[in-house]
Amino acid sequence: MLKQFSNSPTAVRVVPFAIFLVLTSLQGKFGEASRYWFYLAKSLVGAGMLWAVWSQIREMRWKISWEAVAVGIGVFALWVGLDNFYPHFGTAGTPWNPHQQFGEGTTLAWLMIGVRLVGSALVVPPLEEVFYRSFIYRSIIRPDFQAVPVGRFHWGAFLITSLIFGFAHHEWLAGILCGFAYQGLVCWKKRLGDAMTAHAITNFLLGLWIIGRGAWKFW
Repeated sequence: MLKQFSNSPTAVRVVPFAIFLVLTSLQGKFGEASRYWFYLAKSLVGAGMLWAVWSQIREMRWKISWEAVAVGIGVFALWVGLDNFYPHFGTAGTPWNPHQQFGEGTTLAWLMIGVRLVGSALVVPPLEEVFYRSFIYRSIIRPDFQAVPVGRFHWGAFLITSLIFGFAHHEWLAGILCGFAYQGLVCWKKRLGDAMTAHAITNFLLGLWIIGRGAWKFW
């Protein structure tokens, strides 16, 4: 079973993301505190899955470039700057605030904040970039997605993937523009690693903004 999984180009790109989504959907289903404990669980599980599939996904390699840094910072500024200028998708629900749940300044509150910061910066980017901009994007172009170069530009796939990515977020407009930026970076650099880095920088800066300003609604 595990061998069949590891030998499937589709499974190694889709299954980890799907499991991550399932664990995300369980956050808050067993009481308010479960939002935080399930985030911890999905971060650990996500990191384990990345370790397991790393050798099977060639394009999932971190790359650092000035373009990745610029896009990462730009998307962060866009995400925060646009927030008050358009109606958001769905309802945000209760802000994700460990200080409120576990006590202001407690060790457990800071542990959960640290987990969220690390998880969003190091676990989420490779999982999402591989799923959206390696698998979904190329599958739209051709069912045999591995026959499509990672950096190939295709208008239809570019728009559809960015829309799917955007509407998966409460901040849908920022999400769509974010999808344009990350996908554009992949097509520009002809590799996935720069988008992973840009995504990590965006999420890390957003996390620092949230913690520093108490803007918990973004989490």
